[in-house]
Amino acid sequence: MSGPIEPLHPSQQRISDAERHQVAELLREAAGDGRIDLDELDERLEATYAAKTYADLVPITHDLPVTASTQPLAHRAARPEVVGGPRSERGVAIMGGFERKGVWTVPEVLNVLCIMGGAELDLREARFAAREVVLNVTTFMGGAEITVSEGTRVVVEGVGIMGGYAGPRHATDADNDPNAPLVRIRGVAIMGGVNVTRKRLRA
Repeated sequence: MSGPIEPLHPSQQRISDAERHQVAELLREAAGDGRIDLDELDERLEATYAAKTYADLVPITHDLPVTASTQPLAHRAARPEVVGGPRSERGVAIMGGFERKGVWTVPEVLNVLCIMGGAELDLREARFAAREVVLNVTTFMGGAEITVSEGTRVVVEGVGIMGGYAGPRHATDADNDPNAPLVRIRGVAIMGGVNVTRKRLRA
């Protein structure tokens, strides 16, 4: 029986069409600035649209300055903006749902209770009221899905009782960056589950 499959290094992951277009735009800007000539532009554009992984893009752009607007999406770990806001809020889902997503402000402490219901908390576009925010999520025969950006540190301190409390399955650079905003997730999942994942927003 074969062993577990090792996760791919980020550089070996497949790129999207949107990311190819971003690199192509970077090349066109470089040609417009006189950094590369038209022949080089054509060669690099051809290589860009033939690229399959992030590693394939390295030799195409290694000698060009990359701005935030043209940097490939996978190389940008968006960090939540810390803007200040409410000290605490609460959400309740009893045989129903509680949802927060899009652009919203995560309070310093968010208390969520799910009883035979579910909660969906998407923090990828959210702003934080403090550099460290706490989500107290307790479920009874219910569940909660929490999504954070790759630029966010996450600490999961919840307990599962005949249920589960699961943190992100992969680490990012943010985990070792003390300056990255922190989401601390606490609570108890009784015959239910709380799942925390990291995802990038689609382009």
